[in-house]
Amino acid sequence: MSRLPGHKKVIIRDLIIFQLKLAVDGLKNVFLLPASLVAALIDLLLPGTQPGRLFYRVMRLGETFDQWLSLYGPAHQAQASLDGLFGASRAGAATLLGELEEFVRGPEDPRSRPGGSIRRPGSRP
Repeated sequence: MSRLPGHKKVIIRDLIIFQLKLAVDGLKNVFLLPASLVAALIDLLLPGTQPGRLFYRVMRLGETFDQWLSLYGPAHQAQASLDGLFGASRAGAATLLGELEEFVRGPEDPRSRPGGSIRRPGSRP
């Protein structure tokens, strides 16, 4: 991959990242489907003082995970950056992409800061 032009490397890297994120999202769904059914069943059989407590806790867990995964979040900004998805994120951010970028580049890379990526000519920040 080192002989490919820069833009092709970025697209291939971003494709791999997107596929990873899709796989992780799929695993989340495999876990949440039975977890939500079991939680709802328990809440229906043993409602206690807070009906739905377990079921809604599972939903909040899924929501928190979705925010961390941010499956499609950086897509709009990525196209405007010569650095693709990494140009639309910040290394060390509380997302999978931020953690991957920090791992690949390190937290001190200037491109890791907001606004530190190179924009395509004519694109908006």
